[in-house]
Formats: sequence, structure tokens, C-alpha cells
Amino acid sequence: MSEQTRKDAVTVASDYPYVIEMCHITKEFPGIIANDDITLQLRRGEIHALLGENGAGKSTLMSVLFGLYQPEKGEIKKDGKVVSIKDPNDANALGIGMVHQHFKLVDVFTVLDNIILGVEPNTMGFLKKKQAREKVLKLSETYGLGVDPDALVENITVGMQQRTEILKMLYRDNEILIFDEPTAVLTPQEIDELMGVMRGLAAEGKSILFITHKLNEIMAVADRCTVLRKGKYIGTVNVAQTTKEELSNMMVGRDVKFVVDKEPAQPGETVLQINNLSVKGGAGKKDAVHNVSLNVREGEIVCIAGIDGNGQTEFVHALTGLVKTSGGSIRLLGEDITKKSIRYRNTHGMSHIPEDRHKHGLVLDYTLEQNMVLQRYFESQFQKGGFIRFEEVRTYTDDLIERFDVRSGQGAVTTSRSMSGGNQQKAIVAREMDREHKLLVAVQPTRGLDVGAIEYIHKQIVGSRDRGTAVLLVSLELDEVMSLSDRILVMYEGEIVGELDPKATTVQELGLYMAGAKRREGKEAE
Repeated sequence: MSEQTRKDAVTVASDYPYVIEMCHITKEFPGIIANDDITLQLRRGEIHALLGENGAGKSTLMSVLFGLYQPEKGEIKKDGKVVSIKDPNDANALGIGMVHQHFKLVDVFTVLDNIILGVEPNTMGFLKKKQAREKVLKLSETYGLGVDPDALVENITVGMQQRTEILKMLYRDNEILIFDEPTAVLTPQEIDELMGVMRGLAAEGKSILFITHKLNEIMAVADRCTVLRKGKYIGTVNVAQTTKEELSNMMVGRDVKFVVDKEPAQPGETVLQINNLSVKGGAGKKDAVHNVSLNVREGEIVCIAGIDGNGQTEFVHALTGLVKTSGGSIRLLGEDITKKSIRYRNTHGMSHIPEDRHKHGLVLDYTLEQNMVLQRYFESQFQKGGFIRFEEVRTYTDDLIERFDVRSGQGAVTTSRSMSGGNQQKAIVAREMDREHKLLVAVQPTRGLDVGAIEYIHKQIVGSRDRGTAVLLVSLELDEVMSLSDRILVMYEGEIVGELDPKATTVQELGLYMAGAKRREGKEAE
């Protein structure tokens, strides 16, 4: 079905009652009103974007619709009739499915087991996986979501986990689909494919609620957009009749600059030197990283670009001490740290914004202030005679909360798990950038952040560079790669296949290197 035909179908569908109405929803948590009298109306067959800053209440509102939270006030209607959604089972029975921002997967289960969990096909109590597998493979092929149904979730990439979540929803034949930041961990190619999937689903009559911070995606795929700010409803607009600038102004209440302002780099001494680094892959696999050599100098931002799953994760884990290397060396400020501990690296000049904020960035059941001093609680500023100086920890955390605009219901004593994903990310960025460091390893630093927060973090990274820090950026966002980098290194199948100057290359050329279609001169002969 053509795009125009789909738009026409949406126009016809708009003559019918709303498939979902959330009327005057109010949801409160300790110290904060997450949703303050919000009304949202979803038409049948439309893609409806939900836009707002980190902590604006978007995920909370969708969790109310999915039955994860119960609102203090308001009601939900489906096809004009008031319904009660007490838990996700009620939501599924009403045809409502949700892909969560933070995946709801069992790591030790296979992809197939995760997809069918809760709706396992059986006869007389005996599990019938064959027909489930056939349905999953058919859905996977139909929507271009190629996954290995037998792979363990703990062994697949974040992007593959995202696809598994989408297949979980499609497997249940849901007609109202909630996508909570579905593209935050996908590559540009995967995002384009997902946009196509969403258009196809809408063309079939499914109704989609699409939470995203990425204005380009809203402009490309959404029919209407509802904007929230600090828990309040700001307005709903027809996307075809608005602009990115207007949407960003509605979202943050001010104009936002989309271009990174930075002076040309002034590189100094080498801070990080990596020679012939190799890292083993999973069981029985070849090296995930093979003979990688690179250097990063003070006062420059070097970006490793590449499609997810080409060794970036393993490379960063080896660099930061999370896994052992199988060959090569890592030197920081001239010192060989290849076999040094994580703490040693942290206390000798390395800061790390990790790819997975839940696994490697935060202890979710600790408070915000406990997480802010995870790597520094033993320093004299925060302890005396082996006893924590709690007032100093609180003062330090309050300062970071204010400077980095980390929004939390109870301030420094907020449990990290209860914070929005974007504010969890801002907390990690604040902690890592404030620590004394000469090397900043930033992996997807703006993942899940709104345009205002992205603008701020980019300024902080450039400011850190200008103060003499060496920055190693790992990003899947091509716009971020092109605008923030001073040098671009492309990683493909665990090797550096190209070094590019962002001022002298194009997104198209970068894409060719990322796909393995081009390699730097002389590489084939090595």
C-alpha cells in the first residue's frame, strides 16, 4: 500500500469513534505528579506520536494504558466504552500490546521462549513449540525482524532484544500497539526498517502509539503528535502541518539548536594508545575484536561508528576492564593498563558512560546519591575513618542534580529504579563527566534523551574536549557521529576498516564503510 493510500485510510478511519481514549488521567508518585489531568485520543489506523522531555510522563501514561499502573483519577475508553485495565493481562485481552523502553525479557530463556511466554500453545498441557516457531519465523520474515529463535537472550545484541520485544507483541495479534522509545537502540538501517513495519501495521488497521525523542522520526512516520511537558498536556498537532522547531519548542518551552557548535580540535599528547587489541567472542565464535589499533589524543573527539553487533560492545568492555583481552595492549597516559582492574582504570584517569545503563551504569535499588558516589565513596571527600560522610554525599548529589537537570521525585534519596530512563542516563552522564578524568569513553551517551538534554550533553562533551580531555565516542546515531566527531573510525566485523574526516565525508560514504562495502586503502593487502 502506498503512503498516500495509507493517509487516505487514516482520514476515513478518523470518521469513526476513537479506538482508545484516555480521559483526564492523573497518576501520582511520592513527591511528583507524573500525569496531571491528561487526555489522549487515538484514532483507528493512525500512528500517533507522544513527545516530551525526559520525565514528562510519557512512559507513565502508557504504563497506565497497559495496566502496569492504576491512575488516581480518570478513565479509559475502548471503542467508546469505559474499560477496566487492572494488569497487562487485561490490556492484552483488549488487544493492547506494549514494547517497553527497558526490555521485559528473561535473559536465560531463548528468543522463542520469551516471545511465547504467558501464551504458550499447548494440547492437554503439553507444550507445542513447533507451531509457535512457525508463527514467529513467519512474522519475522514478514516484517523484516530476522532473529534466531533458539538464541539465548543474554547472548544477543541490544538491537536483537528490541526485535524480540516487537515480535512478542505481534505474536499476540494485538491491534493497539504501544512503542516506548523503540528506536533508541537500533541502527539507522534498522530504524528505517522499523518505520516501514509501523506503516505496514497501520495500513492493516492497527493503531500505534509511538513514544520517541527523535523529531525526524515523528516527521517521517506519525500522523498526529501529542506533546507533554512536566506531566501536563500541552497540545496535539497534525504532523503534516507543523515543523521540528515548533515541536521542540512545545516540548521544552524554548528554542533548541540542532547543530553542535564547536571550534576545530586542537589535539595534544596521546592519552589512549591501543595496539593490536583482540577480544574473544561468544563460545565457539571467532574473535569479536581482531587486531584493532588506534589512539586518542587530548583535545579531540574520536568516534567509533558502525552497525550494532560489529564488535563495538566487546571492544569497549575490554577497554574499560569488564572483559579480558585475548591479545594486544592498552596504554593510558603511557601506562600499560591491559591487566589492571576496573577501579584502577577509574582512579587513573578513565571515565565510562556505558551502553547498558541498567547492567553497567547503575545499581537500580540504590538511591540516586548512592549511585553518584559508586566509584568515589572511598575518597577523603566522602569518607573519614572508614565512615561515609553523608552530608557531603548529599551536597555533592544535589549539585549534580541541579547542574545536569536530573529530575527525580524525591531528589537525592530517590530510588534509581523509579526514575525515567532518560533521567537515569543523565545521572550517569553527570557522575562520569564530573569525575577527574583524562579519557572519557562515551557509549551512546544521548540514548533515550530529549532534544534539550542532547543539546546540553553535546555541549558538555565539547567543553570537556576543549579542556584537554581525550574523548572516545561510540555511537549508532549518524547525526551525532557527523556533528560531534573530530575523527571517525569505522568498525566492521571487529576490525577498523576506515578512518574518515567528518568535514570531508558524507553520510552515504560512511554508510558504505559501515556496511563493509568499502575498506580503507591498503586494508585488503594487510
